[in-house]
Amino acid sequence: MRYVIIGAGVAGYAAIEAIRSVDRVGEIIMISDDPHGYYSRPGLAYYLTGELQDKALYPRTLEDYKKIKFSFHKCRVTRILRSEHALEIEGKPQLTYDKLLIAVGARALPLKVPGSKLDGVVKLDHLTDAQNILKLAKSGKTAVVVGGGITALELTEGLLARGMKVHYLLRGDRYWSNVLDQRESKVVEGRLQAEGVELHYHAELKEIVGKKNRVSAILLENGQTIKCDMLAYAIGIHPCLELVQNTDLNVDRGILVDEHLQTNDPDIYAAGDVAQAFDPLSGRAVLDSLWNPAREQGQVAGMNMAGRKTAYLKSAPFNVTRLAGLTTTIIGTVGRGRDEDIVGIARGDSETWRDMPDAIAAQSGFDINHMRLMIGEKTLIGAIVMGDQTLSWPLQKMIAGGADISPIREKLMEPEPPVADLIADFWIKWREKVSL
Repeated sequence: MRYVIIGAGVAGYAAIEAIRSVDRVGEIIMISDDPHGYYSRPGLAYYLTGELQDKALYPRTLEDYKKIKFSFHKCRVTRILRSEHALEIEGKPQLTYDKLLIAVGARALPLKVPGSKLDGVVKLDHLTDAQNILKLAKSGKTAVVVGGGITALELTEGLLARGMKVHYLLRGDRYWSNVLDQRESKVVEGRLQAEGVELHYHAELKEIVGKKNRVSAILLENGQTIKCDMLAYAIGIHPCLELVQNTDLNVDRGILVDEHLQTNDPDIYAAGDVAQAFDPLSGRAVLDSLWNPAREQGQVAGMNMAGRKTAYLKSAPFNVTRLAGLTTTIIGTVGRGRDEDIVGIARGDSETWRDMPDAIAAQSGFDINHMRLMIGEKTLIGAIVMGDQTLSWPLQKMIAGGADISPIREKLMEPEPPVADLIADFWIKWREKVSL
């Protein structure tokens, strides 16, 4: 049996581990045109700030790779030939497969303004991008950041850490308006301003101005000019679907898969950012751009490719990240609508976060430590925890497990409820009950 995995991210690597746990002798081939292979994409934020060196981005060693016995081919797949069970590869002979996993991820949406091709216009998709940013970032120089979501803040904080003056453009009146509430947005914005970031609200980028083919300034729609040496953007991502064009695989916003991560071709699977999987919370197929779902999907896809029938049971999506230096956990469904700074989904994001039905918010804390719960009829449907993370893991478990919070629901909805105390006490009782 020959298993072929296109893509070197966490979904692809998890699939290899899963396949090898079932099939000890089958041939496994991973193909990617990323020269860096498998590394931690979330770690790039800390690489930019200097908190991690490049070696620390790699969660596996050469010995780990040898143990699971697979071969890595650095090349680019140009076409999937379904009828022949083969791949066309640039500059190489065709490669046949018995089972194929597409785990090619997503890429940053491009800026579509004049000057977007100038040197000094940067994004943060992968390690090569991060290395390019560090090469260009000079202390005392000025950068402008455009976009929203987590990646925009990763860029902002990374450039600050490298000694640059940073201007951050927001098209609306606050940051990440369809995930955070107004108070949470203002906490993040206040912390950015305290670090020296200059925020520009209702700011629409019109043109990137260059001198000798390098960024020298930006022009806003309101006529304002900001002199700068770099323009960093994070306006959203899009699943890499080029390979599945003209293959008759079912595609919506991503590659559509069933509960086994299988496409409409029984020998082709998809996992990670490129896959659109069913979400029981929202009742529809959604995109995630999160490390944990990608890992889980890769694992389930690998098991099924090796013949071990396994269902992907999507749980409430969560992400633990840093927003302006403040540790923040986002769980389940917490917002709705559209954010003017992002097109579609952002990296480190989930469509489920913005599918909020009718719900009531209970909040506590200010500034550094803050908690917001979204309360359904009998369960918690989402939560945001900023600062103190003591309750983030219990909340993940209770939201994923559909804990019936009826005993404390009315108390949570009282004016200024002691949210943390109520959740902590309830968690102890619920955990004991579930463990029985």
